Amino acid sequence: MVVSPPSSAPLVIGLTGGIGSGKSAAAQHFASLGAGVIDTDAISHALTATGGRALPLLCERFGPGVLGHDGALDRTALRQRVFANPEERHALEEILHPMIRAEVADALASNRQAYVIVVVPLLVETGAYRSLCRRVVVVDCSEQTQIDRTMRRSRLSAEQVGAIMSAQATRAQRLALADDVIDNDGTLEHLNAQVEALHRRYMTLAAT
Repeated sequence: MVVSPPSSAPLVIGLTGGIGSGKSAAAQHFASLGAGVIDTDAISHALTATGGRALPLLCERFGPGVLGHDGALDRTALRQRVFANPEERHALEEILHPMIRAEVADALASNRQAYVIVVVPLLVETGAYRSLCRRVVVVDCSEQTQIDRTMRRSRLSAEQVGAIMSAQATRAQRLALADDVIDNDGTLEHLNAQVEALHRRYMTLAAT
C-alpha cells in the first residue's frame, strides 16, 4: 500500500536517516518552529503499547510470548526473533506497516500546519512514502557517530548496532535519495541552525 496525500494536502517532507543519526532531534526542532510532525516510529510504539490495536494480531501470529510483563510488545525480544529471519520479519511488516500508513494518512488529513515532516526511518528501504513526499531530507552523520550515539542511549553492543546498520540502507543510498541533507556530526546548535534554514525554505515552498 502506497500512502497518497489527501486532495488538500499540505507540503509533505519525508525525513529519514540511519539509526543514531539524530532524526528525532531534527524532528523536534522542526516541531518547535511550527511544522507538523508525524513520526512513524511513535505511531508504531502506540500500536504496540499496552492495549495497542496491533497487539491481538501480533499475538495471533507470533504467540503471547511476544508480550512483556506490562502487556506491551516486548520489542527487544521480537526484534531478536525476526532480525535474522526474513519470513518472520515480513510477517511483522505485513501486520504493522498497513496500520502505520493508515495512521499517517489520517494525521495528514487533519493537519493544519503549512507543511508536515513525516519521519520514516526506513523510507529508502520500503519506498512506501516516496509518492507522498515532495522532498526528502536526510539526517546524515558518520557511521562511527551512529554507533557511538546508539550505544550511549541503549544497552546494545557495537556489534549489535553494526548488525542493525547493515540491515538498513547504506549512507550512500540515503544521500542519493536526498533533496536536502542535515549534517549531524557536530553540535546540537549546528543541527538546529540547519533545521531553521530548511524551515524557512519549506515555508516558502508551502506558500507557492
